[in-house]
Amino acid sequence: MQKERLYIYDTTLRDGQQTQGVQFSIEEKMAIVRSLDELGVDYIEGGWPGANPVDSELFERKQKTKAIFTAFGMTKRSGRSAANDEILSAVLNSGTSAVCLVGKSHDFHVEKALGIALDENLTNISSSISHMVDNKREVIFDAEHFFDGFKDNPSYAVQTLKSALDAGAKWVVLCDTNGGSLPNDIRKIVEEVINYGISGDCLGIHAHNDTENAVANTLAAIDAGARQIQGTLNGLGERCGNANLTSIIPTLLLKQPYKEKFETGISINSLSSLTRISRQLDDILNRIPLKQAPYVGASAFAHKAGLHASAIIKDPTTYEHIKPSLTGNSRTIPVSNQAGQSNLVRRLNEAGINIKKNDQAIGRILEIVKEREAVGYSFDTAQASFELLARHELGVLPTFFEVKRYRVTVERRKNKYNKLVSLSEAVVVVKVDDQKKLSASESMDEIGSDRGPVNALSKALTKDLGSYQKLIDDIKLVDFKVRITQGGTEAVTRVVIDSEDKNGVRWSTVGVSANIVDASFEALLDAINWKLVRDTNTQRNFVAKH
Repeated sequence: MQKERLYIYDTTLRDGQQTQGVQFSIEEKMAIVRSLDELGVDYIEGGWPGANPVDSELFERKQKTKAIFTAFGMTKRSGRSAANDEILSAVLNSGTSAVCLVGKSHDFHVEKALGIALDENLTNISSSISHMVDNKREVIFDAEHFFDGFKDNPSYAVQTLKSALDAGAKWVVLCDTNGGSLPNDIRKIVEEVINYGISGDCLGIHAHNDTENAVANTLAAIDAGARQIQGTLNGLGERCGNANLTSIIPTLLLKQPYKEKFETGISINSLSSLTRISRQLDDILNRIPLKQAPYVGASAFAHKAGLHASAIIKDPTTYEHIKPSLTGNSRTIPVSNQAGQSNLVRRLNEAGINIKKNDQAIGRILEIVKEREAVGYSFDTAQASFELLARHELGVLPTFFEVKRYRVTVERRKNKYNKLVSLSEAVVVVKVDDQKKLSASESMDEIGSDRGPVNALSKALTKDLGSYQKLIDDIKLVDFKVRITQGGTEAVTRVVIDSEDKNGVRWSTVGVSANIVDASFEALLDAINWKLVRDTNTQRNFVAKH
């Protein structure tokens, strides 16, 4: 059976940038363009030329991509010609081979929001698209509020599509702008649009996630006949976001009936970069990646229950719907107070420690885990700390350095402008390479603001570790989570730190203490020690000594 072609249209840089708190720099946009092009999407919407300096500069740099680089704008305003509308002119002058123009398809919005006659709106759509086509541009028409408009006035909503197609548009995209439609609505309306005589080969879908149905709505539109999919990486977008291409793309490539029926510009090989690209975007936005994200999340293939882990070892398909590596992800067997022997053995073997299921040390390690979690530790979210704990119990944990003492001070005072400011300083003394080394650091950032005592501790601890320094220079703290695990006078603090190296490898460590600084320091020490274990030869093929 010959496969039908689906076209992936990414709008991360435009609609994704409408996310509250998101603003890309030119360098960040360029990096995202490169990643999207590497992935193999068909269209990359760069933004709205003239809307802001960054978008304008992006188009001025003339992006050279395999994907069709696209400029976004809107249909001309009433009272002027298409040639004399400065917004349309900015889109045309961007120099892209394709443009996407948004226009009204809901009669309510035409009459109330625009305040013009319905026929005038049709003229605005037609003349805008004709102007672009006359200037040798491929045109995509985004029919704003289409599904709401179709429910109120199906004839007029379809007229807006026909006006666009008659004027030369290559695609008409049905937008669920308010995100309130459900999959059955989407499927039914797309089928009806096709019955009106509009070919599915020129139909697209643009779904928003206000009912948590954007992905399902997109798939429903495909099932009904739409052949262009608009969305964003990680589901970025206005309000609740857009359809999440990070979920849609692997579903199309790996799941039936889509795998058998359709093809895209994205290969199985390039799909393996999806996890990295997803996390790259989160890193650009300084966001914590969603662990529960389908396909790419750190917990997407995490098997905590002992029953699950035991089955996974025998056959991964027992609890995994795809191979994690297909999307560039990996399997995790967390260890916690719910863990069984299978979890433990698998986790240690993955870490390079050869241990058998009947080894007596298994029971001891599980007891230690349970004892520590009873007082506040959480090892299912801090696998690196668990590995260090197990290595210590098995006698295969190398000693790289020893912390002799540390001190942290926080001073709050008025500066010369009579403004209260704080300054954190830390001193750490370690013994490494048979030498004592004292390192001090303060926690000022680039703009002179205090980043706190934990930041000062981290900087002091990693300032000079002798022969191991080059192995830790690329450690970056990416998340810091604090939780009070008990109440009253018995309260203790749990700190979980997520670290990352230059290769994008992430690991989590935990510390627990009544003192938040002590808990933080414990987690920091574990983060460094785990990195050293991994990056030296000492972690390979350990045999438990007991």
